[in-house]
Amino acid sequence: MDLTFNLNSLGFEAGLIDGEKEWTFLRSRSAALTVSGCGHAVFLCRLATIVRGKLRHLTSKSRHPGLNLGITGGGHIGKQLTKVLLSLPGFKPSNISISTRRPETLQEFSKSGVECYFDNRRLAAWADILFLCVLPSHLPRVCAELHSQLPAHCLVYSFTTAVPLHRLARLLGHSFVLKPHYDFVACDSALMWLRHSQMMTALKDEEVLTASCPLSMSGGLSLDQRWVPAVLYSLLNMCTAERLGFNQAVQLLNELFQTKHSSETFTCQSFVNSSCAATLTDSGEPFPWINLIDAQTKQTPLSSCLMGSKVLQDCISAVYYKTFSSMSPAKNEMQE
Repeated sequence: MDLTFNLNSLGFEAGLIDGEKEWTFLRSRSAALTVSGCGHAVFLCRLATIVRGKLRHLTSKSRHPGLNLGITGGGHIGKQLTKVLLSLPGFKPSNISISTRRPETLQEFSKSGVECYFDNRRLAAWADILFLCVLPSHLPRVCAELHSQLPAHCLVYSFTTAVPLHRLARLLGHSFVLKPHYDFVACDSALMWLRHSQMMTALKDEEVLTASCPLSMSGGLSLDQRWVPAVLYSLLNMCTAERLGFNQAVQLLNELFQTKHSSETFTCQSFVNSSCAATLTDSGEPFPWINLIDAQTKQTPLSSCLMGSKVLQDCISAVYYKTFSSMSPAKNEMQE
């Protein structure tokens, strides 16, 4: 319970002089980036988990049934991401590991079954998705430890927004990297991001969840339109890694987003240009591996496809909302 509620003299802004009040929007920006950033990362994990399960039934080559999620950094973002993952069904503590310089500070997670240690190389060799939740000043050291340790199939997801994508890929020696790019503009509606102190409560708030939807963000926050296509290309690469035929891969993604119930569906040419699609003649042939750096820095067939289809956008948004519909409160109400 907030004891300062409706007590303006005890509020955050009460002690600020006029010249300082213009910077109060930074609180909304911080909250918006944390809520949306964790929500989008969990959305990716949910999609990847479903795809992994479908691949297990379609192929006999899937490496293992579970999706291993590695988190580098046990600070604010790393903790919030872990809490949200643990509050959703389908994510087992045994499939989450955290590497941090102070693993002893994460006993709340260790007790639940999350493995916490300090060994970034070990984490890189184990993870299917590796989240970088470290400060920009720590990133060169962390990347040096991860360099040459990342399997080709491991998707690296960076919360460290201060480092450009191309530089991050060079530091890691790895191109299967996804980094969201957000913009924030101060506005009255941005105050909604300050409504909840608990991450799980915020993502259960219909207005906040709607504002965080990747394809239609509001509340002053926006996300690069190439992020969603890059996520779908990541899923496509998962299919390619398992040598799934291109027709089956397209069908899998249509099933994932339930487009069969809509007037539009994904096709082969939704993902690659016509010349590349023409080379895919054998139905058992997989899609080529998609360069995720290019997918986030250049116009792609998929980004053009999604921008021109409100129907497909709505199908993806519906799955985003559904991801958090079964969220439960964190065990023991873990403190922020």
